[in-house]
Amino acid sequence: MIKDILFDLDGTLLPFEPKAFINAYFGGLAEKMEPYGYEPQKLTDAIWTGVHAMVRNDTDKLNEQIWWETFEEIFGERVSQDKHIFTEYYEKDFAKVQKVCGFNPDASRTVYDLKDKGYRVTLATNPVFPSVATEQRIKWAGLLPTDFAIYTTYENSHRCKPKLEYYKEILDKLERRPEECLMVGNDVSEDMVAREMGMKVFLLTDCLINSKKKDISEYPQGGFKELSDYIENL
Repeated sequence: MIKDILFDLDGTLLPFEPKAFINAYFGGLAEKMEPYGYEPQKLTDAIWTGVHAMVRNDTDKLNEQIWWETFEEIFGERVSQDKHIFTEYYEKDFAKVQKVCGFNPDASRTVYDLKDKGYRVTLATNPVFPSVATEQRIKWAGLLPTDFAIYTTYENSHRCKPKLEYYKEILDKLERRPEECLMVGNDVSEDMVAREMGMKVFLLTDCLINSKKKDISEYPQGGFKELSDYIENL
């Protein structure tokens, strides 16, 4: 019996085109940091290096620690003194990125409907962002951080998608078995992998990502209406 439903965020609850989002996000952060001596292209490359380091993380360190250690390796000790400037970007300037994101009222409507039916809902977004950024993106989708039992950020996660350990960490926090959970996401490689743990999955196809060109016919799929129908028939 399904008791918990896990949702991806980007491209699932929050419609967007990845390239436009990355350009707006990276470009905004580079613009913020350039006056402080961070050359834009080097900073952009460092962001990617930090993201890849978090995705590869197989230590007992939180992703947040991996991120800042990577930045210090690239830019030196001054990074620790400039953390507040990075934080200021997320607090004051990151909101500008919303303009490149879409909005689907069916996303929040579905979440609230499921909560009304007694399901517990978790936001299983790849934890490569700080909480201050994740909380804003949740609001862009018409939801609140408090709508979720937990939401994954780089401060509270030791792994990233598509590692199964990422999902195991969530299940441990929820105190659920895999068969009690459904994972909903738009990325075939990162979200549907949860099925390997024994979780049920649903592929939301509105902003489908299938970088490895996998056969998706094996997955329950569709938009939010089809998702609601699928859950109703479980």
